[in-house]
Amino acid sequence: MSSKDSTSHDSMFGRMAVEQNLCTETEVKKCRQEQKSRMATDPATLSHVMVKYGIITKNQAKRLKGMIKESKAAAGQIPGYKVLGKLGSGAMAVVYKAKQLSLDRMVAIKVLPRRFSEKSNYISRFYKEGKLAAKLNHNNIVQAIDVGEAGGLYYFVMEYVEGKTLYDDLSKGKVFSEEEALDITIQLANALQHAHGLGMIHRDVKPKNVMITKNGVVKLADMGLARETSDVEAAESEKGKAFGTPFYIAPEQIRGELDIDGRADLYSLGATLFHMVTGRVPFQAKTPSEVMRKHLKEPITPPDHINTSLSTGISEVIEVMMAKKAKNRYNNMDELLIDLLAVRQGQPPVRAREKFSLDGLGELEEGMAIEFEDDSENVYGEEVITRYKVGLVMMTALSGILALVIVFMALGGKS
Repeated sequence: MSSKDSTSHDSMFGRMAVEQNLCTETEVKKCRQEQKSRMATDPATLSHVMVKYGIITKNQAKRLKGMIKESKAAAGQIPGYKVLGKLGSGAMAVVYKAKQLSLDRMVAIKVLPRRFSEKSNYISRFYKEGKLAAKLNHNNIVQAIDVGEAGGLYYFVMEYVEGKTLYDDLSKGKVFSEEEALDITIQLANALQHAHGLGMIHRDVKPKNVMITKNGVVKLADMGLARETSDVEAAESEKGKAFGTPFYIAPEQIRGELDIDGRADLYSLGATLFHMVTGRVPFQAKTPSEVMRKHLKEPITPPDHINTSLSTGISEVIEVMMAKKAKNRYNNMDELLIDLLAVRQGQPPVRAREKFSLDGLGELEEGMAIEFEDDSENVYGEEVITRYKVGLVMMTALSGILALVIVFMALGGKS
């Protein structure tokens, strides 16, 4: 590596260390000064100096070097953008921080790994994500900017959100206050209301896909599993397949049903809210399949039974959001927002209580037993209850007669 290349590498290393919050600019400057002072007698890279003085660890240095290598591979290949560093990666894509040169602004660029770039189904899915995201224009949704291909590199440019994910806080054990959780959920409900109004369902609402800016603005991200409700062909091709994240997935998504609508997002949003206010996911198990089985069969523990500082109102809202059957949930985000705003103002959730009452009355009118959400426990119908009451009266009468007989026998014995 030439002296010029070494200097460039060190500059990028120092900048990325600061961007990744591993150290401060002041610490980098001190290490650069130390590096220069020993250049003649004991030359060393910036990473070596920073590790030696305990500014970063060996593993952190190794990770930063890997990020620089990947960034250089992507840099210069996407016209109009300067790649600055890696933000994160998943199973399907790598996300970089970059500068859009024409507008001098920061953006995030999602790049499809080359191992997927020769598979047409991955490419079409990648483009589809960009096109669906481009249809959405809402302050609480990460904005799509561009999608394209350059030199065999497929990329999707989007708004850069400076902040953190909801998962970042939850993974550290944070339990959100009821007020804070409601504010986040209201913003997400507004985002989903916008998407649903355009005939689109997200299908992967979860803490990792929720960004929070430094000013507290919530942004729903990642349309990778989004689908238009009118896309019958896509629904047919996905029939019987479970798409979503096990800890937050709706029962109908697990079953791979055809007619999935916005109420699936309602369930996932409810599971996310549950996690925020209790500090744990609704269902826990050793395997994803067991977690999904619990989504299908087991009732949730009321959140206010786990976190006793919660109001009854927010617990009722979550229970309706996470009803096993879609018909027992809120009909749409409009209804949910009415209750979320009411609970935040210290009022009872009217729609949730109406939902409980109307569902129960409707099933009684049909002469059916009322089913709980787990489809395994029943509240008995009127006929069974009537028989029970008649039996109870008869048993009471017989007990009375038997008591009289005993009294008479006792009196007869005395005489």
